[in-house]
Amino acid sequence: MKLTLEGIKDASEWRNAGIKLPKYEVEQTRAAKNPEWVHFGAGNIFRGFIGSIAQSLLNQDLSDTGIAAVETFDFDIIDKIYKPYDSLTLNVMMDKSSNLDMTVQAGITEGVKSTDYARLCEIAENPSLKMMSYTITEKGYNLYAPDGDLMGVVKSDIENGPEEPKHAMSVTAYMLYRRFKAGGYPLAVVSMDNCSHNGEKLQSSVMTIAKAWVDGGKAEKGFIDYLNGNVSFPWSMIDKITPRPSEAVLNKLTELGVEDMQPVVTSKGTYIAPFVNAEIPQYLVVEDDFPNGRPALDKAGVYMTTRETVNKSETMKVTTCLNPLHTALAVYGCLLGYKTIWEEMNDAELVKLVKKIADEGMKVVIDPGIIDPQKFVNEVISERLPNPNIPDAPQRIATDTSQKVGIRYGETIKSYMKSDELDVKTLTAIPMAIAGWIRYLLAVDDNGNAFERSADPLLDDLTAKLSGVEWNKPESANGKLSTILSDKTIFGVDLYEAGLGERIEASVKSMLKGSGAVREALKQL
Repeated sequence: MKLTLEGIKDASEWRNAGIKLPKYEVEQTRAAKNPEWVHFGAGNIFRGFIGSIAQSLLNQDLSDTGIAAVETFDFDIIDKIYKPYDSLTLNVMMDKSSNLDMTVQAGITEGVKSTDYARLCEIAENPSLKMMSYTITEKGYNLYAPDGDLMGVVKSDIENGPEEPKHAMSVTAYMLYRRFKAGGYPLAVVSMDNCSHNGEKLQSSVMTIAKAWVDGGKAEKGFIDYLNGNVSFPWSMIDKITPRPSEAVLNKLTELGVEDMQPVVTSKGTYIAPFVNAEIPQYLVVEDDFPNGRPALDKAGVYMTTRETVNKSETMKVTTCLNPLHTALAVYGCLLGYKTIWEEMNDAELVKLVKKIADEGMKVVIDPGIIDPQKFVNEVISERLPNPNIPDAPQRIATDTSQKVGIRYGETIKSYMKSDELDVKTLTAIPMAIAGWIRYLLAVDDNGNAFERSADPLLDDLTAKLSGVEWNKPESANGKLSTILSDKTIFGVDLYEAGLGERIEASVKSMLKGSGAVREALKQL
């Protein structure tokens, strides 16, 4: 069996293998001349989640066209994963019992390189287009170099004007400019990336480039009026884990007779396969602001709501129900020698830690009203984190922790401090999570062995502040932790003013007592 338009014509083979096929005439959707949806970012979360939304609408006869996928960074994805397989994807959803739900996903109609300006113009200028969406990671919206100046590629795009842009935000501004010139048709431009206020970040970057073009005489002043009056930038919250391709899934597909499923490593270092393996739970909450109408997203499991509710959903996830637990597992997983998150969920002390973190956050959780926080966190702890088919690594999740702890723990601490009913000093698990991160920064595990820390923009600075703190010498931490624990730019609050600084110091020192000290500290929680 081959994953191509020709290969799926023999439906019986696929069905006998337990693989579901689209319920519509796939080739007819490829002939559609009036696109409604174009998406930037052709990687796994798009193929495994967003593309399946389009397939659901097609299966229900609520749409007659899928999504055009635009790749701005790694063109090998188009050449090696899209074109050879006619833009089809084999989605494999996996629960913790290793049950596989396999589907040929054809909701993505084409893969387009961002340098194919002719095709981008055709899509952008068509009045039928209703939305442009994005999963390009938070970095994809950034226009600035570390020194605060515009990146070189952005400067070049601004100087050249709306012709042959390179940066993803410049390509977006270019398509919007062509749409403006073609008739000023309205459009929703929707970030679906996993970052707070994502629509605001997208809008800011697009407007920066557009204003620079106008100020430089590269575009008419009316372009800004068009962006302000006819283009919306809805916010969203997305949640789904789509790890790298699984060897076990590859072997299963090969055993079933599906050919050519081997992953590839692109020239940009992307590890990707014709199939996507992912967890079953998935959440997408989108602000319902679509000036040119929208696909019936609400009929495909998407929560369509207000900006306020989107923001509450994001806050619920990142400050209480998922991200704080993930970060705690990441740093303690590195200290205790774990290689996967799911294995950590067989560790009684770590399970106790994350449950207590959730319980502490649940007392001040932001309830979005559309997703029940308690049910969400129960699913995270009982189904999602223990799933052995989602082999995410604590070392990966520990990346950039200094940029995360202020949101994941600081917000809950501040809520306790503001409360008339709660005492912030009753917190125990959240301080233990923070102490675990400080202990992690020493790059020595619980057996005294050195390990490599994950990338973090503050790593050099934090290392310098901890200079002299040594494993097996708790007293070496005396006077060394206060500059970090009092830093409001990291935690959003001075942890000493919160009444937690001394407790965290004591926990760090207890974890420096020698081999097994981290484990013993967890047992005392």
